[in-house]
Amino acid sequence: MKTEREREELIKAMNVLLNHAYDSVLDDVYAFLQKIEDEEDEEDLKAYEIAKNDPESNIFIAWEDIKKEIADERKKDVA
Repeated sequence: MKTEREREELIKAMNVLLNHAYDSVLDDVYAFLQKIEDEEDEEDLKAYEIAKNDPESNIFIAWEDIKKEIADERKKDVA
């Protein structure tokens, strides 16, 4: 896991490259990142469903709350 400073530096370096990229490359990068995000959401949902159906699990958090928390984390990461 990267430190906040490492993340900032990496994002700055990526922004430099993205600002020089062709529009088609930007579209490809965006589609790739969106695919990763969708896969992560799917994995989170599967893990939640498994935990929810496990009789030994004490899951009391609504899925809507989990989705909101994930979205909030993404917003913080983008900012």
